Amino acid sequence: MAEHGERPARRDPRRRLAAGPTPKHVQLGAILRDLVEHELPPDSAVPSERELAERFGVSRLTVREAIGRLVAAGLLTRIRGKGTFTARPRLETPPLTSFTQEIERHGMTVTSMVLTCGEEVPTASTSTTLGLAPGEPAYRVCRVRMADGTPLALEHGWFSPKRVPGLLDHDLTGSLYNLLAQNYGVLLDHGRQTVWAAEADVSTARLLKVRTSSPLLVFRRVSSAGEHPVEDTTSWYRGDKYQLTMPLDRPGTTGGPHHPAQGGTHER
Repeated sequence: MAEHGERPARRDPRRRLAAGPTPKHVQLGAILRDLVEHELPPDSAVPSERELAERFGVSRLTVREAIGRLVAAGLLTRIRGKGTFTARPRLETPPLTSFTQEIERHGMTVTSMVLTCGEEVPTASTSTTLGLAPGEPAYRVCRVRMADGTPLALEHGWFSPKRVPGLLDHDLTGSLYNLLAQNYGVLLDHGRQTVWAAEADVSTARLLKVRTSSPLLVFRRVSSAGEHPVEDTTSWYRGDKYQLTMPLDRPGTTGGPHHPAQGGTHER
């Protein structure tokens, strides 16, 4: 035991990984994962490959493989020319919530960039969904949604002029759900959503600031107020910033209440 006034000896930062059946990149990955999950806050810089290789007595190739697996798991992110950083937790939300509310709940600031808006004739599928006659125009609003300045999603939305006349005369940079409620008394209370995976094309990658072919989650949502369909929106979400969670129950069991599968969603 150190005597009074004497500083305890500092632990040697160099640490050799154990020899054995567990590959060294797996051992190092477990150490780094524990560091990321329990000690380092989001956006913290991770030591360089050279520093980690020296500290743990492994090759830089081993370090690169360990870090690569954590990047793939969404725990770390690489920024070219700057280094490797701890990633922010992926957003996970319940259905039919406001994008603005959900992002602010995570302590971030919401902004939107309107790309285009106007009256256009939608596809036959969207016309049928919104209860429009063939050739009847609808409002189209395309936006990039951001949290703390980071693009999260690209939205292409169609809205029924029958339900929200004059929509394009309003400020479209905020929450459209709030706008519909406050200016039209339209409360979107239910909807149907389809989710699939896709790769970012050149245009989408540029808007979301990701590499071409980066993984995306695509949501197509049809939302209604009562019996009246109001919006038909497709959103492309960054796969490194978002995740989908669904409660699952086996039909016919008595272990708990049965829930229809529904998950985290894009928000407005």
